[in-house]
Amino acid sequence: MHQHCKRPAGLAMEVQLLHSTISPSRPLYFVATRLTPRRPVFVRCCLSSADNGGRGGENSGTYGTPQAAQQRKAYPFDEIEPRWQLYWEENRTFRTPDEVDMSKPKCYILDMFPYPSGAGLHVGHPLGYTATDILSRYKRMKGFNVLHPMGWDAFGLPAEQYAIETGTHPKVTTMHNIRRFRSQVCLTMITRVEFLTGPKGGEMLKMKLKSLGFSYDWDREISTTEPKYYKWTQWIFLQLLKKGLAYQAEVPVNWCPALGTVLANEEVINGVSERGSHPVIRKPMRQWMLKITAYADRLLEDLEELEWPESIKEMQRNWIGRSEGAEVEFGILDSDGSELGVKLSVYTTRPDTIFGVTYLVAAPEHSLLYSIISKEQLKHVEKYSELAARKSELERTELQKKKTGVFSGSYAKNPATGALIPIWIADYVLGSYGTGAIMAVPAHDFRDHEFALKYQIPIIKVVKPFEASHVLDEPYTGDGFAINSSNQLINLDINGLSCKEAASKVINWLESSSHGKKKVNYKLRDWLFARQRYWGEPFPIIFLDDTGEIVPLPENELPVTLPELDDFTPTGTGEPPLTRATSWVKTIDPISHRPARRETNTMPQWAGSCWYYLRFMDPNNSTALVEKSKERYWGPVDIYVGGAEHSVLHLLYARFWHKVLYDIGVVSTKEPFHCLINQGLILGQIEYTAYKDKDGKFVSADSDCNPSDHIQENISAEKVAKVGDFHVLKDNPNIRLIARAYKMSKSRGNVINPDDVISEYGADSLRLYEMFMGPLRDSKSWSTGGIEGVHRFLARTWRLIVGSPLPTGLYKDGTVVTNDEPTVDQFQSLHRCIAKVSEEIQGTRFNTGISAMMEFINAAYKWDRYPKSVIEPFVLLLSPYAPHMAEELWSRLGHSKSLAYEHFPVARTEYLSDSKIVLPVQINGKTRATIMVDETCSEDEAFRLASSDEKLSKFLLGKTIKKRIYVPRRILNVILETQKARS
Repeated sequence: MHQHCKRPAGLAMEVQLLHSTISPSRPLYFVATRLTPRRPVFVRCCLSSADNGGRGGENSGTYGTPQAAQQRKAYPFDEIEPRWQLYWEENRTFRTPDEVDMSKPKCYILDMFPYPSGAGLHVGHPLGYTATDILSRYKRMKGFNVLHPMGWDAFGLPAEQYAIETGTHPKVTTMHNIRRFRSQVCLTMITRVEFLTGPKGGEMLKMKLKSLGFSYDWDREISTTEPKYYKWTQWIFLQLLKKGLAYQAEVPVNWCPALGTVLANEEVINGVSERGSHPVIRKPMRQWMLKITAYADRLLEDLEELEWPESIKEMQRNWIGRSEGAEVEFGILDSDGSELGVKLSVYTTRPDTIFGVTYLVAAPEHSLLYSIISKEQLKHVEKYSELAARKSELERTELQKKKTGVFSGSYAKNPATGALIPIWIADYVLGSYGTGAIMAVPAHDFRDHEFALKYQIPIIKVVKPFEASHVLDEPYTGDGFAINSSNQLINLDINGLSCKEAASKVINWLESSSHGKKKVNYKLRDWLFARQRYWGEPFPIIFLDDTGEIVPLPENELPVTLPELDDFTPTGTGEPPLTRATSWVKTIDPISHRPARRETNTMPQWAGSCWYYLRFMDPNNSTALVEKSKERYWGPVDIYVGGAEHSVLHLLYARFWHKVLYDIGVVSTKEPFHCLINQGLILGQIEYTAYKDKDGKFVSADSDCNPSDHIQENISAEKVAKVGDFHVLKDNPNIRLIARAYKMSKSRGNVINPDDVISEYGADSLRLYEMFMGPLRDSKSWSTGGIEGVHRFLARTWRLIVGSPLPTGLYKDGTVVTNDEPTVDQFQSLHRCIAKVSEEIQGTRFNTGISAMMEFINAAYKWDRYPKSVIEPFVLLLSPYAPHMAEELWSRLGHSKSLAYEHFPVARTEYLSDSKIVLPVQINGKTRATIMVDETCSEDEAFRLASSDEKLSKFLLGKTIKKRIYVPRRILNVILETQKARS
């Protein structure tokens, strides 16, 4: 898109666009910054478009004052925000030097690595980013070295699927999406525009998009798709391989035909892919695996040291799923009772119920399946196994589903009772959990009970409840005493023991009789670490042609770069797209010089995001993943902010990799993220629904009528009133409505674009509103009325300090503040505000901090003068929340540098107490000043405070006090000795 702007001959200009909402009929105003952002020159330009034949508007190329740009603006945010973003960018205000003073405290504040989707941002995305920006700005002003970087998790399914859907190469779409995302996430509106003369003398326009005033250090920007970055991802994989934590195995995997790839268990939700909701089936494939189970105990134990939400810790505990029990071996016999020489191992958390085992169940994919199937049952079992393979793990284990199975034709011997029990094949048992087989105790397990009833298998009760409150026809799964649990022939009697005591005794017997052993088990499975997709990190692995031997590439061969492919779509056969890059696949082993082929799978999208927080510490290091002294100083991440949806996937994987890096000496801490904060969702605006009956009459939502029998009608907000906790029709308050806010989505049409909000209200208003909506961790619904409220607050702040606009709509330079001494009331208002804002920032209760600033402005509007020594600290308080306005006010107050590193105000305690009073102090009967004292202040304390007061001390210094007259809560009068005249 070309833009046409005339300029006077010889005038070199750098301008900045003020508006991001563009239309052919609406003129645009650019501000020419020149050497300083203080004195703007406005340039009016119009876009070329199909609507005007590509010509500039009728006023294109004119220069003048921007009255039109200020129409309907409560304050000139559209001038202020671009001006200060340009200042921050040109001065690299928020750059963290490579070498910092390590004697100073540090604070590493990080947003969860975003992936740059094609959809860009909606107003929900900046919520967490604004919170971390406020914290970062606050910490800088408190004297901390702050590391606050941003980068892009750009490999993986999200980027590749978008590329496939749009028919463009993922490298192209990824770079486009990063530019778009950066334009919104970075620093409001369309910023720098340079006029350059092209080779044909035409005007060329270069634009750099930026948008919300976030104080990221863009010098540290990284992307997982850059070879210089994924070189170190590949290096970490080689370390995992050296430690025996990476291996290949033939495993049942989650195969998604639509996506053409294998998915990790964590990426399958309700039987469909997390990305795109495509059906997923089970399929055996040879895959790379990472042995995360080797770190299961440490992943559990070290959770206790973290300042994380308890809900997230519990999710990780449940996913790891540590349990203690026993592994029991059952000998296998055929239908004639002859031993087959095979033993089936089962894991149980209830060894106390071994006398109640009446059948075994093996998973359809069990490794010993064909060893335990009789010839008569072979076809039946194979047919059943084929059907089971089409189901997801969730479908198979869902408690509500009807249990199915098929008899194997073989039996097992219960080691406790000596009885022969049938072995069944059933899909409610998973080959990936435990041993892939279970001992079924139908009297004390709901699934086993349902299965036993269906297939008429005996049910033996072996646990009696402590209290007789159990429903007799249902299985009892609680604690109690062992019954029917004795066999004198094997010297095992647990009758009368509690379940815990009985379990311990059975485990001892199993170990002494060689029938089993104590066992700790985990639900956590090893991490399936390969994808049959193109857009991912290549493995630094080759396979020798003659032997098939796996050969890790030497570190000096890294990075193994991704080859260019015209056809990057999934093959649909399970073969990765990289098999099409034949010249890349065929290679030579750099050590033995033998022919070899490259691994054609790629790493999953989680690989690059497992360690990116380390690279931010030292992003340009070409010889190490991170320099040790920098890691020791900056690690771990102090504050990590992101969505709770990453509770298992990213957070668990990153913790695992970090612990491996800790073991090999790359990092000095056991955990990567010290404090975790999950921001809530911002939902769409509340939608109101009314019910109508068949006659078209409204029916109240609280009536007893069935909603399915009525017609639903959407009601606009202006027709709705709130009465108590309910929403009703304005015209008929007896009709109660359904009020609900939904997650923002294109399909619902309730997405709010931040660009539109910024154009109408400014970036500071958007930042402030998202923090004012409610507690950071809570979900809340968007309200246009709400953002108008905080916009009015900023406008009132602006007019209080700058003054009212001139008739032209412009504002005078400077401010209306004075150099007067503040009153006690003014000091009290200020310092109470300082105390509240400081406390709430540290507690991430940003909404109540904003309320405190609003209270201050309300109080200030009652003053007749605005002392500089009160207004300046308030501007500093405002700056983390509304940095553009604060910078502008700071400049107008006479400061030549940014306030980003000014000291954050500190509250003085003497102005915080409600029991304080103003005490007049007289010298020889004449009031010279007032001081703040407690209501119960003693005479000595009052005199001490008076003596330390700057105004009063000059009257007392070097003088002899004759007496003091003190009336509590009324006055202090200091009588001085009268000096005699010299003779």
